[in-house]
Amino acid sequence: MPDLTPERAKEYWRRNIALMAKLLAVWFVVSFGCGVLLVDVLNQFQIGGYKLGFWFAQQGAIYVFVILTFYYARRMSALDDEFSADDT
Repeated sequence: MPDLTPERAKEYWRRNIALMAKLLAVWFVVSFGCGVLLVDVLNQFQIGGYKLGFWFAQQGAIYVFVILTFYYARRMSALDDEFSADDT
């Protein structure tokens, strides 16, 4: 991270870690919450002939993870631009 003051570098990493923590929390809620804890409630509904709780446990958490990965890449690109922290 060239040309960043120590304060700006600290703010950059604070925001990076905060973003990761929020996205991991979302993934945890979707994968563990919807796939394990709330499975009985969600199984009252169906998607494509499958119970919703089963779908989250088998497919939904993976889809959410992929979406969160692309979201993280986009947000980090914006954060890098804001702090002029890109390597190029």
